[in-house]
Amino acid sequence: MGKLHRATAVLTTAVLALTLAACTDDRPTAEDAARTLADGLAQLDVAQSAFASAQPAEITGQLAAITEGFAPGAPQVSVSGVEDTGEDTATATLDYAWDLDESDEDWTYSTTADLTRVEDVWQAAWEPRVFVPDLLPGEKLTLTSVPGDRGDITGAGGEVIVTQRPVIRVGIDKLQVPEAEQAASARALATLLELDPATYEQQVAEAGAEAFVVALVLRDDATRTVTDAQIDAVPGALRQADTLELAPTRTFARELLGSVGEATEELVEQSDGAVRAGDITGLGGLQLQHNEQLAGTPGLTVDAVPAETPGTPSQRLFEKPAVDGEDLATTLDPRLQSLGEDVLADEPSASSIVAVRPSTGEILAAANGPGSEGLQTALLGQYPPGSTFKVATSLALLRQGFTPESPTECSEEVTVDGRRFNNAGTFPAQFIGTIPLLETFAQSCNTGFIAARDEITQAELARAASDLGIGVEASIGTPAFFGSVPTEAEGTAHAAAMIGQGEVLVSPLTLATMAASVGAGVRVTPTLLSEGESTELDPGSADAAASDAPTDAAVSPTDGASGTPSSDPSATPPSSSADEEAAPSAFTAAESATLKTLMAAVVEQGGAQLLQDVPGEPVLAKTGTAEFGSETPPRTHAWVVAIQGDLAVAVFVEEGELGSTSGGPLMQAFLAGAGS
Repeated sequence: MGKLHRATAVLTTAVLALTLAACTDDRPTAEDAARTLADGLAQLDVAQSAFASAQPAEITGQLAAITEGFAPGAPQVSVSGVEDTGEDTATATLDYAWDLDESDEDWTYSTTADLTRVEDVWQAAWEPRVFVPDLLPGEKLTLTSVPGDRGDITGAGGEVIVTQRPVIRVGIDKLQVPEAEQAASARALATLLELDPATYEQQVAEAGAEAFVVALVLRDDATRTVTDAQIDAVPGALRQADTLELAPTRTFARELLGSVGEATEELVEQSDGAVRAGDITGLGGLQLQHNEQLAGTPGLTVDAVPAETPGTPSQRLFEKPAVDGEDLATTLDPRLQSLGEDVLADEPSASSIVAVRPSTGEILAAANGPGSEGLQTALLGQYPPGSTFKVATSLALLRQGFTPESPTECSEEVTVDGRRFNNAGTFPAQFIGTIPLLETFAQSCNTGFIAARDEITQAELARAASDLGIGVEASIGTPAFFGSVPTEAEGTAHAAAMIGQGEVLVSPLTLATMAASVGAGVRVTPTLLSEGESTELDPGSADAAASDAPTDAAVSPTDGASGTPSSDPSATPPSSSADEEAAPSAFTAAESATLKTLMAAVVEQGGAQLLQDVPGEPVLAKTGTAEFGSETPPRTHAWVVAIQGDLAVAVFVEEGELGSTSGGPLMQAFLAGAGS
């Protein structure tokens, strides 16, 4: 009996196992098909899926056409659920997420795909709406960046400097002129606008058959000299009204402010996806360096457009509103900036005028003349300062016990280690001999300062310069060169440094800061952005700015009046006060008072006597002539620094004569205009 029970039990178990195996369905499920479809859509390649009405390759081609030129590429796709709708039918819900930009807000939506099992294979019903809701056959996606209102750039007192101003875009509309006449129209319009006719003719010829080829964008204000009637007289010429972010005039602080326009190919490559082709962005200067603040956050639109006529959107699929940019407040005084540019308007060589307010360090003007040819001479130039550096040399001597009455030896020439130094050819003969420091400073006696070289070390000279702001880095909101003074130098190098030659380099901003420090009685830190503005530059903008306005590299300055060239200092010397964090300044009010006495003597009895007639408070000044190059006689830079009340100014002329003759009249005109 027991054996029968055991046999029955074994038989029953075998039958049950066979029955269970027969009931197991290992065919692909609707969920499997949905996941495969989602994976394929995320790769824009659905080769692994099956479809009811088309081959996978055909649908992959449709996906490529739908997303052609659509910058985000492919979406993330996941299956949020599969609902059985019958024995062999189901509906899958697909969730999409497109990363359109660097913000946290993605374009998200859900679609459904109907699934049908045919001979154990789940097939999806395909329509473009499975990929994008409401998308119709023959439509594709387009992504458009929508800029917000760009912030203005303001100056002192909140005065608006850069804002939206009216312009007209002038060009040839190729649809409005027969093809045979387009070349003649292009040449005529280019001639009217004073452009190169051959270049513009080629641009028109190479543009599409329906293109409007812009030749020039003109300010639409009282300065426009080309009239509507003149433009309209050219067959096919078209005027389009628009607005652009512009300064008051075409030349106003253009190296500093930069411009706004369509992103260049270089900027798009450097932005790592933050800037796309066609985006409106800063193209240089402050507009580029603070683009993120000024531009705000652009909005985005996703449209469906007919693939055959993509310029006409048929439906809006997604929209993210733009966030308007914020104003950038600078310390520039528009009147003084314009005045500086007007004063330099007729100077053929590179030139600049920088004005700083001693009491605050605010940069009021950073003007460049037309001879700078778009370079940022005022802030980025690197030049030997010549005798203007004697302000720092005198401070170092004062700290060794010198006074304005201390005797110095002003000889016709002095020889250091076999190298001869002398004074300017126009040096007054009556001051040759033993004269007080005040007269040595006022008459700018090179040999007198070089004769005192053993009284101070190069380190002490560099420290005095640093205490006046030379070689002291500052974050002003735009790239700038703050000067460089070697901390170690002996022999002829130390002698040359005493008179602002050799490896001593400054920018016009550097010397305006030095003068401001004397005026304030403390070391002044210059600033270009108003209080509360961040001086941090947008990532990557400093490099772009440097390429937009390269540094004015100095050319082999000489060691002194002998004309013998020193090493090329186009790069900052390795042993330089600019390489180290500056120590707190030891500059005192008493030292400032003595330096003011010396600078007053330059105006009263020295090389800047023409500044005596400037209206207003007395002017304190120092002239400078710096030799450079290898010619005989050497070429010279001309410098003048001046203080009048709460205004410190540096004037620079790259190809000048003497500081007094080339820079003096420019300083006189600027100070007279500033006080009017």
